[in-house]
Amino acid sequence: MEKLQTAITQMISLSEQEALAFMSRCYRRQFKRKAVLSEDEKIIDEVYFIEQGIIRVKINDLSGAEHTVHFAIENQFIADYRAFITREKSSYELEAIEDTEVIVLPKAGIEWGYQSLKEGEKLGRLIAEYYFTYLDRRIEHLYTLSPLQRYDLMNQIFPNIHNRVPQHMIASYLGITPIHLSRIKKNRLS
Repeated sequence: MEKLQTAITQMISLSEQEALAFMSRCYRRQFKRKAVLSEDEKIIDEVYFIEQGIIRVKINDLSGAEHTVHFAIENQFIADYRAFITREKSSYELEAIEDTEVIVLPKAGIEWGYQSLKEGEKLGRLIAEYYFTYLDRRIEHLYTLSPLQRYDLMNQIFPNIHNRVPQHMIASYLGITPIHLSRIKKNRLS
């Protein structure tokens, strides 16, 4: 759980005693490739910190077509945060794209952290601000950047993604067809 502690101490001051108490409320879980960590239409009681692997956040539209909304990689927190915060049923499904190891932060542990860590509420705020900012930029980029610009940005955010994620999922994330993605990649290699 050293990676989680490092990530937290980059955001807030945390004594060794606070770290041990908080980490004791978390636990490690492993998911095989294609395993579902969190299903849509469920109440969300966990946030995940990715130690190894990649997770895809997906949603189905009214016709049942699947869309990739987000990817999360090592040293990132991931959950359906809206559902986690509001206690409404989730709209998203989280899927392990490769064998993935996470630290599970249960809701009870997070609530303990808000109340008991000197800067626990600050930690929650910083994670929420990061996630909100990321999603706000993602929406903005879908409307203001060309597919090529979104492709280049994705490669900056998720290095080596092409070797880790199937191309149809990458195309979905970019909001383009797999054929369009192939053209972009071909043009980038020329």
